[in-house]
Amino acid sequence: MKYGKKSVTFLRRYVDTASPTGFEVNGQKVWMEYIKPYVDEIRTDNYGTCYGIINPKAKFRVVIEAHADEISWYVNYITEDGLIYVIRNGGSDEIIAPSKIVHIHGDKGVVKGVFGWPAIHTRKNQNDPVPKIENLFVDCGARTRKEVESLGIRVGNMITYPDEFFELNNKYFVGRALDNRIGGYMIAQVAKKLKKSKKKIPFGLYITNSVQEEVGLYGAKMIAKTIKPDMAIVTDVTHDTSTPMIDQKKEGAQKCGAGPVIYFAPSVHHKVRNLIIDTANENKIPYQRAASSRVTGTDTDAFALANGGIPSALISLPLRYMHTTVEMVSKDDVNHVISLIYKTLLKIRSNLSLKYH
Repeated sequence: MKYGKKSVTFLRRYVDTASPTGFEVNGQKVWMEYIKPYVDEIRTDNYGTCYGIINPKAKFRVVIEAHADEISWYVNYITEDGLIYVIRNGGSDEIIAPSKIVHIHGDKGVVKGVFGWPAIHTRKNQNDPVPKIENLFVDCGARTRKEVESLGIRVGNMITYPDEFFELNNKYFVGRALDNRIGGYMIAQVAKKLKKSKKKIPFGLYITNSVQEEVGLYGAKMIAKTIKPDMAIVTDVTHDTSTPMIDQKKEGAQKCGAGPVIYFAPSVHHKVRNLIIDTANENKIPYQRAASSRVTGTDTDAFALANGGIPSALISLPLRYMHTTVEMVSKDDVNHVISLIYKTLLKIRSNLSLKYH
């Protein structure tokens, strides 16, 4: 499957639009604008989760879901000398921060800054300090706290990386926030395929882009209670463990280019997962298997535990270098996830029995 110009333009714009946890609104506007022609109705909740609905009057409801937020930093403290100390918003990685350019989303607009770090010459007698929250600071070129504040920068402002989406060797998509804007892209493409194919589904489909996954699955917890679905298929990213310094005995063996990853975990419902596996086998869609001993760490857990238990399953996309600014996914894998979700939906009937016995 080739990527159309319109879909790649959407993906690029969507990934490049800063949408940190709790401040997802700009990315959500991009997503809703794209999905609007392919659904019957679009709704949002009070915290910014968006969902497009096909067949909104149907009694049996199926969710396909991704999360919209990206990791970032908060302005936490401004020194008298005009340096800015930070705290995490989600699982931001200190190791990659030094020397990175940042965008500070101030009250007067975006201000450019850099994560400063002492030169190698000056660290020789310091046992080479490791970047950590306590010693990370942003320099925006101001000399005093008053000057920082005059730029519109206050405690509580967001700080994001401006790194942009690109394609690598015609095989990979690379970007700052593919975790998990690539998920939002994939579920939008499923909606598009349903519209273009003119396939009729006998249930209500809720294409859901949730907020605040990175800090506790909060958006999914909220929206599960609002939609009250009968089943949910969640898509998120998982680790490509084939790169150096990853223990496959601990993290499992998943690889970019080898297909979607279907998860086994307590929160993953057997019947929904088996439906996905049967679909993959019938349509010769390559897939990989992975296991989580307690939780998946994705919105799957939120849906599974909501409303007395929503039968839920997880289709993950292998990704290299998670929570960095060069997250990387296989273009083939992206297409296979889209096809797997789409083909699975075509197998669902409104009288589907989901109880184990």
